[in-house]
Amino acid sequence: MRAAGLDIGSRTMELVVVEDGRLVAWHVTDTNHQPRAVCAELVARERFNALVATGYGRGLAEVAFDAPTVTEIKAHGVGARWLHPTCRTVIDVGGQDTKVIVLDGEGRTARFEMNDRCAAGTGRFLEVMAQALSYEIAELGPAALAAGDSIKISSMCTVFAESEVVSLLAKGKERDAVARGVHDAIVERAAAVLVRNGVVEPVVFTGGGALNVCLRSLLEERLNVKLHVADQPQIVGALGAALIAESQAQAA
Repeated sequence: MRAAGLDIGSRTMELVVVEDGRLVAWHVTDTNHQPRAVCAELVARERFNALVATGYGRGLAEVAFDAPTVTEIKAHGVGARWLHPTCRTVIDVGGQDTKVIVLDGEGRTARFEMNDRCAAGTGRFLEVMAQALSYEIAELGPAALAAGDSIKISSMCTVFAESEVVSLLAKGKERDAVARGVHDAIVERAAAVLVRNGVVEPVVFTGGGALNVCLRSLLEERLNVKLHVADQPQIVGALGAALIAESQAQAA
């Protein structure tokens, strides 16, 4: 039995294939102005017997491929639990939202909180800040982590924060210190959501934000917990969807 999970996100799309409970293939590609074509190209890369979609654009897959769908909350919970069988808390920093999911001892969702009304503290926020600081996105985290100082960023609104960063640079402030300030602001926002929902260890960090070494380090320091991060944290939602597809197909 080969089952696939398709995560249609705002910034990237992921396809994961599992076979008999094993991860056998995965693909990550950028979402563009033709999401249906990107989905079709991803799906055509692999053979499988069942498909479940998740993510912001999951309704597209429901129409295009007659695929059942699950929420991102459920998909990330299942995927994180597969990666770390005793996982109790998931923090996902994606392209346009940040999610905190607390699981019970059986892996079911006990509570969650999702910031999807503002880009603050998300991957898109980091992309805008990197551009304002003239960093490639992959350079931003290491530069911030290596900074000897941190300059406070007052606004978490993406537009205002970008203007603030530009103004700080114009005043001669070191860009790595400004980058550190950006990360400090994101971490404080994310930590507040985590603390509000109760941090239960083990904690799994997912999404593209988990690739940022500075975010990982500062969150661990701020919360005084170890964050478990997969080699490919972007695929956790698609992995969960694939595992759900496999379970549904076996039960049918």
